[in-house]
This record gives sequence, C-alpha cells and structure tokens, in this order.
Amino acid sequence: MKVVIINGSPRKNGNTSAAVGLVSEELAKAGIDSEVLNIGGMEIRGCMACNYCKTSGTSMCVFTKDLVNAAAQSIAAADGFVLACPTYYAGIPGTMKSFLDRLFYSGGAGFRHKAAMAVVVARRSGGEDVFHQLHNYFHLAQVVVAPSQYWVVGHGLDKGELLQDAEGVQTIRGNAAGLAWVMKLIKSGAENGVNPPEREDRIYTNFVR
Repeated sequence: MKVVIINGSPRKNGNTSAAVGLVSEELAKAGIDSEVLNIGGMEIRGCMACNYCKTSGTSMCVFTKDLVNAAAQSIAAADGFVLACPTYYAGIPGTMKSFLDRLFYSGGAGFRHKAAMAVVVARRSGGEDVFHQLHNYFHLAQVVVAPSQYWVVGHGLDKGELLQDAEGVQTIRGNAAGLAWVMKLIKSGAENGVNPPEREDRIYTNFVR
C-alpha cells in the first residue's frame, strides 16, 4: 500500500518536514510506503477557471509545467494521501493554496473514497484555521478522513522545535496510525464486496431565479 504526501512548506528540513517524517515513520510501521512531493518552493499559479480539465476529457489541468497533474495521477493510483503545510496569516500558504485549488478541481474525482489526513504546523496560533481549510478539500472530494484525538497541529518556529511539542507529536503519530487503519479497512471492504455508494449525477443550484 502507498500514501502520497504533499508538503507545502518552502523550508527544507523545517518543522513541516519533521511532521511529514513522523507520518512516514508511523505508516512504515504498518507496512505502508510513502512518496513525498515537496511543492512549497515551486512557482505554481492558481486556477483561472478555464474549465479545460472538465471540457477536454482528460481531467488534466491546462498548466503542465508544475506537479499538479503528476500529483493528481499519483494520488489517484495510491491508497491514501496527506496534506501537510505551515500556517501563514492563519491560512494555507499561497503556493499550497494555488496547488490544491487546481489539484482538486481537475483531479479530485480520482480521490473519491481515498483515505486522507491533514497535518499543520504553526508557531503559536492559526493552525486550526488551516486544518479546517485543508479539510474543506477532503469533504468536497468525498475523501474518508482518518480519525484523530485532536486537531492535527504541531507547534514550533525554529527547525526541529516541533519535535519538542509532545502532544503535537503524539497527535500526528496517532492520526497517521488512524490513516493506516482506514486504508486497510477500505481495502478489506473492497476485497469482500463492500462497495462504496454509486456516484450520482451532480445537481447544481445557485439559488437565483
């Protein structure tokens, strides 16, 4: 089994990377491989609502010079995925936001009923806002979110400080263990004929007469 981890931090070997390491280690204990995509330092433009991904029949974003399309294919082929990022102004960093908007809009149909978790790093406050924002992507893509004892937010400023946050470390490890469990439940269900609900054609309303 395999998990794709999206690291939205621009800092090499920073606290978000430390959090990703904790997740990878916990997954490895359950026999699950991890692939980490570090996108925080890349130039990634936002979605321009051209709808190429919907009208071309490819489900691919029209912009091809970054990792969005490759990441969408990797997640669709994996058993689960993780979104990890730092907190900027109580929000998702701009590069990560642009990446996620395009990733989920173009490729989100391939994430349906995948297992997923989000992990956030903050110096002090605002992490819960980022955590909720990341979960908005999960809910709209009909992703199965792994259980956790608390909001999965670790704290630290200088490199390595996250690992001093004992409760944060425990929460990250526990959520990763929950992710492994959910992935195995989904796989077991599929092997035993427990199929997800069929997708209905989407009804769109905008409340305007």
